[in-house]
Amino acid sequence: MPLYENVFIARQDVSSQQVEAMTEEFTKLVTDNGGSVPKNEYWGVRGLTYRIKKNRKGHYVLLNLDAPSDAVQELERNMRLHEDVIRYMTVRVEELEEGPSVMMQSRGGRGDRRPREGGRDREGGRDREDRGDRESPAAAPAAAAAPAADGGESETTASAEE
Repeated sequence: MPLYENVFIARQDVSSQQVEAMTEEFTKLVTDNGGSVPKNEYWGVRGLTYRIKKNRKGHYVLLNLDAPSDAVQELERNMRLHEDVIRYMTVRVEELEEGPSVMMQSRGGRGDRRPREGGRDREGGRDREDRGDRESPAAAPAAAAAPAADGGESETTASAEE
């Protein structure tokens, strides 16, 4: 039988128990039509990129399906009619993903990124190696005013005398 991945988004004001009941209802529908659901994952309440039917968030659920196309068509028809499902998408895949999906894998494993250092808005600022030694911000205006107080000629004074 063909393999499919189905993701549906339920309204945010529905409880997680109701979403679980909807998932069981859709699973039963697929099995009654000659298919099976080897894996389902609840991804939790996530923010939507844009508003869908006046909703800003939704409960995301993934269903892996091993079912004939008639069962998938019936599943999509029921999702279209169900008032708590705001969006769904079914995609045919070559093989079903084993283990947790990418959305369920832990975000803590960011070993490829370097640890965060203090940014420029934190104490001490950030020094770039391509510049010379930094002076304190209070010393910079005093250093800029010092050449004018030396009594030395500036370029504008020299060019005005010519």
